[in-house]
Amino acid sequence: MTVARRGLLAGLAGLLGGCSPATLLNVTVSRQGFTREADIAYGNDPRQKLDLYRPDKPPADRKTVIFFYGGSWDSGSKGDYLFVAQALASNGYTVVIPDYRLYPAVRFPAFVDDGARAVRWTADRVGTDKIFVMGHSAGAHIALMLAANTSYLGAAGVDRTKLCGAIGLSGPYDFLPLKSAKLIEIFGGANNPEIEAITFAKAPLPPALLIHGTADTIVYPRNSTNLAAAWRAAGASVDLKLYPDVGHVDVVAALSGLLSGRASTRADVVDWLGAH
Repeated sequence: MTVARRGLLAGLAGLLGGCSPATLLNVTVSRQGFTREADIAYGNDPRQKLDLYRPDKPPADRKTVIFFYGGSWDSGSKGDYLFVAQALASNGYTVVIPDYRLYPAVRFPAFVDDGARAVRWTADRVGTDKIFVMGHSAGAHIALMLAANTSYLGAAGVDRTKLCGAIGLSGPYDFLPLKSAKLIEIFGGANNPEIEAITFAKAPLPPALLIHGTADTIVYPRNSTNLAAAWRAAGASVDLKLYPDVGHVDVVAALSGLLSGRASTRADVVDWLGAH
């Protein structure tokens, strides 16, 4: 990687880590090959809106990926993730990127409930058996809490067992005890196992792809290795990808064409989607 590109990656890490608009990535993204419909309401709260990306030439199976962004459950905007939508829509997938309610306005499990509502909105249009849930960091937590054997999707009127699969990028799934005062407040305590996807890694489970960088010091790689082991122990299909010397933000930034050389996220996600 060139010095200039390293500098760009460092700048992007600041943008993405704070969940500010990822302008430097999005300006490099082609707007060709898909259409975007923005700010579609899936609930009554101002944060309960989503952006819908439709490929110009969708395949007959109409497979759809719902992507939940990260931001420590207290920040983030769907508009920052055009580069994610382009990576997937350019490969024929319809993409849904929801906003969801954030701390301090809400606490757990409100953001997971919002994720379930967004899945319901999508399922009503394409069918649950066409949907993959996917997320990065806090968004991966939401995605895997929906895919695991929990009641969130059922409460929203969706049959969880019909999901095509789940993809988690650098997600916290086995992260107790909480030490941050903010996180303890968000999740209502330091040692509540009900907040972790690993607690609910029980059959039946959809196929999963878990990706993590070994240099991640924000969400430790053991979260993905432990969840993968629990997924297998439940008799479910899981693929675990560990990227040497790759950090927390790099994993999602590598979905962009500009930084796809930093990690194989883009190729691995597209290949896995195609196989499922």
